[in-house]
Amino acid sequence: MKITKPKIVEKPWGREIWLAAEQEYAGKILEIKKGSRTSLQYHKVKKETMFVLEGELKLIHSNGEIIVGKGECILLEPKDIHRIVPLKDLKIIEISTPELDDVVRVEDDYGRD
Repeated sequence: MKITKPKIVEKPWGREIWLAAEQEYAGKILEIKKGSRTSLQYHKVKKETMFVLEGELKLIHSNGEIIVGKGECILLEPKDIHRIVPLKDLKIIEISTPELDDVVRVEDDYGRD
């Protein structure tokens, strides 16, 4: 998938704003509403770096739970099981490797596989 202009994808927890999808990387903004949460999931090969632009979150992770706030980063390696739970409305910029469809959902509040 090649992105030439921002593309908005609605999600049950908020939305993604795709900024770029290139051969070497992908970039998007995640907007996650307080009171929702992402799937408990991992990626087979995708590596993600997330920078919190606004808000605060609890990251449920293979190694436990941590609180991450505005101006802080998260690095997720392949096979790291994780879930984002926003403590406030959340805006994150995510830069990842280009493997876009390798998510494995362990648990999902919205009935997705």
